Amino acid sequence: MKTFWQTFILLSFSFLFFSFIKPKKKKIIKKESYAAVNFPSSSGHTVKNNPYYIIIDKSDYELKVYDAEGWYATYPVVFGSKDQNDKYMEGDKRTPEGHFKILLKKIHPQWGPELLLDFPNEESIKKFNERQSRGLIPRKARIGSGIAIHATRPQEEWTVDYFQNWTDGCISLKYSEAKDLYSYIPSGTPVTIQK
Repeated sequence: MKTFWQTFILLSFSFLFFSFIKPKKKKIIKKESYAAVNFPSSSGHTVKNNPYYIIIDKSDYELKVYDAEGWYATYPVVFGSKDQNDKYMEGDKRTPEGHFKILLKKIHPQWGPELLLDFPNEESIKKFNERQSRGLIPRKARIGSGIAIHATRPQEEWTVDYFQNWTDGCISLKYSEAKDLYSYIPSGTPVTIQK
């Protein structure tokens, strides 16, 4: 019986002692933290009064939005082809890599919210010309244009869930999520597309 009371008193004392100690808060550290002002647009100038910057990871099928404080949002996306290589020419269905900016926001008649990129830009044209001079692209090939971040059709959000690459090289996200992205991302926002 003596052992029972000793154990009871010890446990009671321990409980009271630890109840007055404040637990330490875990410090949350973001793996990636970018400030939008540190990223130049494709023209080499930073975009003023715009805290946002977009990074699209083709290998992860993700579009990440950063603001001045770091990571802001992540959206799952799909592309034109399972071939994760850089776009070489018009018609190859690949998504281009590099640094771009959003040129124009518009509502497309089929898939709604659309953020048109400045493809081809100087960086894209330089890569295209170099590849063409090395014989990697046919002489008559064209670079292409009209690359955008846009929605799926409203009834085809499943294409993102099942990683169905269906575009001609654009970046596509779910219709409902594209509406969200479209609502706060302004024209001029820097976009980096990488593998």
